[in-house]
Amino acid sequence: MSYDLIVIGTGPGGYVCAIRAAQLGLKVAVVEKRGTHGGTCLNVGCIPSKALLHASELFEEAAHGFKKLGIDVGTPRLDLPAMMAHKDTTVKSNVQGIDFLLKKNKVDPFLGAGKIVAPGKVEVTMNDGSGAKVLEGKAIVIATGSDVATLPGIEIDEKTVVSSTGAIALDKVPDTLVVIGAGVIGLELGSVWARLGAKVTVLEYLDRILPGMDGEVAKQFQRMLEKQGFAFKLGQKVTSVAPAGNGPVTVTFEPAAGGGGETIAADVVLVAVGRKPYTDGLGLDEVGVARDNRGRVVTDAHYATTVPGIYAIGDVIVGPMLAHKAEDEGVALAEILAGQHGHVNYGVIPGVVYTMPEVAAVGQTEEELKAAGIAYRSGKFPFTANGRAKATLHTDGFVKVLADAATDRVLGVHIVGAGAGDLIHEAAVLMEFGGSSEDLARTCHAHPTMSEAVKEAALAVDKRPIHI
Repeated sequence: MSYDLIVIGTGPGGYVCAIRAAQLGLKVAVVEKRGTHGGTCLNVGCIPSKALLHASELFEEAAHGFKKLGIDVGTPRLDLPAMMAHKDTTVKSNVQGIDFLLKKNKVDPFLGAGKIVAPGKVEVTMNDGSGAKVLEGKAIVIATGSDVATLPGIEIDEKTVVSSTGAIALDKVPDTLVVIGAGVIGLELGSVWARLGAKVTVLEYLDRILPGMDGEVAKQFQRMLEKQGFAFKLGQKVTSVAPAGNGPVTVTFEPAAGGGGETIAADVVLVAVGRKPYTDGLGLDEVGVARDNRGRVVTDAHYATTVPGIYAIGDVIVGPMLAHKAEDEGVALAEILAGQHGHVNYGVIPGVVYTMPEVAAVGQTEEELKAAGIAYRSGKFPFTANGRAKATLHTDGFVKVLADAATDRVLGVHIVGAGAGDLIHEAAVLMEFGGSSEDLARTCHAHPTMSEAVKEAALAVDKRPIHI
């Protein structure tokens, strides 16, 4: 039971760290409490939600978009159990894929709750009831991810008051859905149920949606969602959520700035106010691993905690709670432990909202550049002027490129549009190499493609777009 590396948690950060370390010749064990590998992302987060987003988007297209293309399928009928079965099959396939990869790379899995009992020692209480096993390792990585954040006084029962976990497993489409929180998770899952027939109202404490994203993008995107039937009540503080047996749930809220309260009734309430680091039961306090005031594990630039030999990556440390950020940290840490020079460029981590249209961003927003006093130029191009977008009826949205006014280096790219989550990556690659808007503008793009809008936005930085 002696290893070079023990990874606690097999979400995207943990299993990737384990596999990369094994590739580099380390003897590796992983500890997973859930019983299936893949963490929140594969089991109840990214993957199942994308399966439902895709299926519900096709349902919406069949109902409202096909006729414009000369396809008359009548009125589509929703088979929600079959849609949920597709989601479950997708999850199972991905989870089995992680099992295969761990086995292929000779990583030893231990299914049970792990606790660090001393530097270099992890006690695993096995899920199969066989008792506890003590693993010894030269290095231990905390990769336990995050859990759903809640509001004080609100009890989530995963039936009528649900977290993201319950929202991907409803057994019927609610007539009315209230979403508390206008962030990525709330808008994505709100989109799923809105497409399937729910009337969706979003309550948000701030005076805008998608906090942290570019302000212009958020404003335009809100209008698009409103056209899809979303109702937004911004600048509102939720004070209570009261289930009423088999009846509707009553949500009470008031202006965040102060004022009289209101109530709204809903069949289902989704609490989507963010996530918090998951560090319960790991023995961190007992061994002296420090955490900050938000519960995140404190690490240095090489992911080392305050206790020698113990490291942390992913959602439990500072930074965006994104699966791909955790994966890159897992690779970087594995390489560091193997004597290499692992590194993550935190300035080039894309973020995507998987609605329709999608929202994607990499780098800095206009608000961030202004706050930092950085002079920049902006170029923007709408999909209404893109030939492929017209042909596919996906003309909503635009691409915005932000470049340094002096050097022309691209500092941020923001996209609202169909396929934005894929389009953003040419900007990410460009920025990773320190490229300029001129580099992007002079790169030949295939015609007709949605990606031509990215090139045109880069041309627009220099006030010379061709197609508008």
